[in-house]
Amino acid sequence: MALVRGPRVPGGRIERICWIAGLVLIAAGVFHLAVFAVAGGPWHGPVSWRKPITFGLSFGLTLMTVAWLSAYLPLPARRRGLLLAVFAVDCCVEVAGITLQAWRGVPSHINRETAFDSAVSTVLAIGGGVLVVVLGLMSLAAFRARVAPSMRVALRAGFASLLIGLVSGAAMIARGVVEVNGGDQQRAYEVVGFLKPVHAMGLHGVLVLPALAWLLSFTRWDEARRTRAVVVAVAGYGAATIAALAYSLA
Repeated sequence: MALVRGPRVPGGRIERICWIAGLVLIAAGVFHLAVFAVAGGPWHGPVSWRKPITFGLSFGLTLMTVAWLSAYLPLPARRRGLLLAVFAVDCCVEVAGITLQAWRGVPSHINRETAFDSAVSTVLAIGGGVLVVVLGLMSLAAFRARVAPSMRVALRAGFASLLIGLVSGAAMIARGVVEVNGGDQQRAYEVVGFLKPVHAMGLHGVLVLPALAWLLSFTRWDEARRTRAVVVAVAGYGAATIAALAYSLA
């Protein structure tokens, strides 16, 4: 079976929009890295330039990756376009909300200190729920993809990794909400990031593993050897994610 490589560049209108939006988000992350270099300030903590930097870069890369991988998924064109459109808007809203709060000098997530801060936090939480639904539907489709074995393994593992990233993110927010509801806003800020390492590992597996399978398609290896290489990479990435989880919970 020949490997279905998918488009090297976005082919349709919605894919081009996603790639442009992704590049804008990445540029925003790079811009805030420059802001951090000039303005300084803490890297860690609930109020930091770290958040618009990392969220801009991460959401931008993920949006572009999902737009690329959607070409492999057995989805009707209209449904695929709708999912990508919702995902693109959601990515932009999430980064915009986080960036707004960074410039205001206040925490973005689980911030209930004022009515406006609470509204922003609620929008971000709803956006997180939308991410879970959209990417969950795409993940289900990934398990039905009719592609070469190496890419099939990479797609399944990559989207599974992405779901782990989303679930760990939801778990962090949930823990923070528990503290907020208990009346300790400051404690919520301190504990909300307890799964950051596994969250980061999970989110970017959807880029690393399919990209490896795609790159291997340009080698002279036969499909069986490419598949074995991807399986080894999946095992290694899974082990690293488990190690990140152990570190987070230690």
